[in-house]
Amino acid sequence: MKILILGAGQVGSTVAESLVSEANDITVVDTSAEKLRLLQDRFDLRTLVGNASHPSTLEQAGIADADILLAVTQSDEVNMVACKLAASLYNTPTKIARIRATGYLEHPEIFSPENFCVDFSICPEQILTDYIRKLIEFPEALQVLEFANGLVSLVAVKAFEGGPLVGKPLSFLRSHMPQVDTRVAAIFRQEKPLIPEGDTVVEAGDEIFFIAATGNIRSVLKELRRMDKPTKRVMIIGGGNIGRRLALSLERNYQVKLVEYNKKACEQLAGILKHTLVLNGDGTDENLLATEHVADVDVFCALTNDDENNIMSTLLAKRDGARKVIALINRNAYVGLVQGGKIDIALSPAHVTIGSLLAYVRQGDVAVVHSLRRGAAEALELVAHGDRQSSKVVGRRIDEIDLPKGATIGAIVRGDEVLMGHRDQLIESDDHVIVFVINKKMIHKVEKLFQVGIGFL
Repeated sequence: MKILILGAGQVGSTVAESLVSEANDITVVDTSAEKLRLLQDRFDLRTLVGNASHPSTLEQAGIADADILLAVTQSDEVNMVACKLAASLYNTPTKIARIRATGYLEHPEIFSPENFCVDFSICPEQILTDYIRKLIEFPEALQVLEFANGLVSLVAVKAFEGGPLVGKPLSFLRSHMPQVDTRVAAIFRQEKPLIPEGDTVVEAGDEIFFIAATGNIRSVLKELRRMDKPTKRVMIIGGGNIGRRLALSLERNYQVKLVEYNKKACEQLAGILKHTLVLNGDGTDENLLATEHVADVDVFCALTNDDENNIMSTLLAKRDGARKVIALINRNAYVGLVQGGKIDIALSPAHVTIGSLLAYVRQGDVAVVHSLRRGAAEALELVAHGDRQSSKVVGRRIDEIDLPKGATIGAIVRGDEVLMGHRDQLIESDDHVIVFVINKKMIHKVEKLFQVGIGFL
């Protein structure tokens, strides 16, 4: 597949890194020669220095025969103009634009074929806000991801010493919770993946990914984790796009404090946020944190644009008694270093966002993609089509399907019914199948499994 990526920032670079290993023909365009040089030194792809909204630049980049245009520059206007040019001059099949301004997003007709010809728009800031909100709602979890319009959730938790499941095989979970159907999709032990079997014994410190109907998530969490107190108090450091959006989404249900360094920005935030206490100050100021009773905070979120400040403020908050701390970290190298230590959750904006883009790039009918463990694994929601003759999955039990090693079927959604991916479960046409893949190299094989034969009508 020929893919043209406009913008070599965090989102564009992460998408390029994810797709280049899957035999795609990738070209990246950016105005920064330095950013492009760093990308080309690491990956086998083409780069072009130029303005992404100029027809001549798009022509040089190969837009004429591109299958997908990913316009993810920092400028909404450049992204929209590039999509319009791609549609008008080159009839590019799929055009995706990163849109940050809520003013555009509130008027979806702007993206119609009659206007800017954007097939799909994504807003990384809103995706990240929704992601953090889920972590606040389920404070025991490391990740909470939804499939099938919210009917199914995939949750990652760390097993703790003395927990009900530690020291017992996974088969114990089903007998211990006969009223709730759930399935363990994967286990990571000391950063290495394990294929879960009924006799796999859970150890303290294991990172367990389980899948269940969303309504059953809390019941399963009780079996895997010591339940934390419900979240009441949230402190946010940074009043930028993400901090402001998060405060707006939380302030009616939680006690929210927001700390912003820029005084003028504080005044603007105070006018927007009606139920949030907005404070002018530095999130790394120990005296400020103590004065605002950080020891009583249930979830502390450092969401500034400065990685070092986010790391320092979360370390201070954790030391002083905050129950759960979340740091936003743009540099991927930092995420792996700090996650799971004193900092409970380190978030890479690009890795949280990338799933929304991958859903449009994957082969076959893919409804949802979530990137897991900093891009090393993926969970996909694929739609099964065809019949037993034209499909390799439809009309077959799960134990009859030739899944590649490292791929497991976690759940099946049939209409509004959620079925766990047990070995004897039959897959029917139009089922939404949630597949967990611990090795990204196997993604292409999983996609091929769900593609119907050429004779299917």
